Amino acid sequence: MSSGSYIDKTYMKDIFKRYLTALGIVLFTLIVLSFVFKSAKADEKTTAIIGHVITQAIQGNDMNHSEVLGNELASVIHKFSIEMTTVLLRNMPNILDSISAQLRQEVDKQYKCSLQDDDYKNKECI
Repeated sequence: MSSGSYIDKTYMKDIFKRYLTALGIVLFTLIVLSFVFKSAKADEKTTAIIGHVITQAIQGNDMNHSEVLGNELASVIHKFSIEMTTVLLRNMPNILDSISAQLRQEVDKQYKCSLQDDDYKNKECI
């Protein structure tokens, strides 16, 4: 029985080593592939579009430049609107606090002016 458990332990160690080796190979492969295949950047898209427009102009093909410009403008507007939304949501608590403080000041001023007699008013209440 003791020899059987020794064999089982060495067999399990061997399987565990193979598993770790396979996992290491997979991780190494994923890391190498992530360096090899980079994602496309926005500059590459713009470069490709400019290259296409120049190629079409050299070949003498007629193309609607205003449509290309309109599509690029729509893409830029979309990108900036996404960024603006992100910044707005990130700063929303500060913005709401500022608006709330301004509203409290205005309401406080109106209340104080309403307490003053008509004969005497502060500069703020005139």
